[in-house]
Amino acid sequence: MLTRRIIVCLDVRDGRVVKGTQFRALRDVGDPVAMAAHYEAEGADEITFLDISASAEARGTLLDVARRTAERLFIPLTIGGGVRTADDVGRALRAGADKVSVNSAAVARPEMLQEAAERYGSQCVVASIDVKTTDGKREVFTHGGRTPTGLDAVSWAEECVERGAGEILLTSIDQDGARTGYDLALTRAVAEAVRVPVIASGGAGNAAHVRDALLAAGADAALVAGILHDGVTTVNEIRMELTRAGVPVRGACA
Repeated sequence: MLTRRIIVCLDVRDGRVVKGTQFRALRDVGDPVAMAAHYEAEGADEITFLDISASAEARGTLLDVARRTAERLFIPLTIGGGVRTADDVGRALRAGADKVSVNSAAVARPEMLQEAAERYGSQCVVASIDVKTTDGKREVFTHGGRTPTGLDAVSWAEECVERGAGEILLTSIDQDGARTGYDLALTRAVAEAVRVPVIASGGAGNAAHVRDALLAAGADAALVAGILHDGVTTVNEIRMELTRAGVPVRGACA
């Protein structure tokens, strides 16, 4: 079995880390550079910064944060939010990102994924897919979970991979911040449909939820945020839970 990853997500607005529920009710939780370094020391496999502000000024702020963070990190850094073109992907990579997450722009113009993959390689292109499930229909939403697209989540994930995405970041809007567990059915459906790694996101309430996403739903990685920021658990506790369950993780737990 391939090593599974624990990815810590830091939602960034105006240069600060924030956290909310179902993409709303945001609260300030700290400095992104310091928090990224802290989570790396705890044993995180990767860090993801998501710029949740739409303005050009916020994009500039995030690139500055990425530069300062990349100088301190030895683990991979992904950044996303406000990435509209292949040129934006290049700017993010030059700022120190190892991978770039694309969401709304890919839905608006799917060719953008192909252009970025051809120019920089699929390994650095992450298709971020936000999903709401209603009456069994898994619909893709954009613009921070506000805009319905009519796209089916599984079919869209397949198209993203066909167009060059090397990874899928799959977020359940329904579960985001609820801490009742990831949407395992959604995660499993996408993981079974695509040939690239799938990152489960939205809903972690404890280490067991991370275990279930990786072991039961077939995700290659799990994104974790609020339960770490609030001290509910730690990266090392999650790693120990995964080790006990027989999930292969990088290195040894302290």
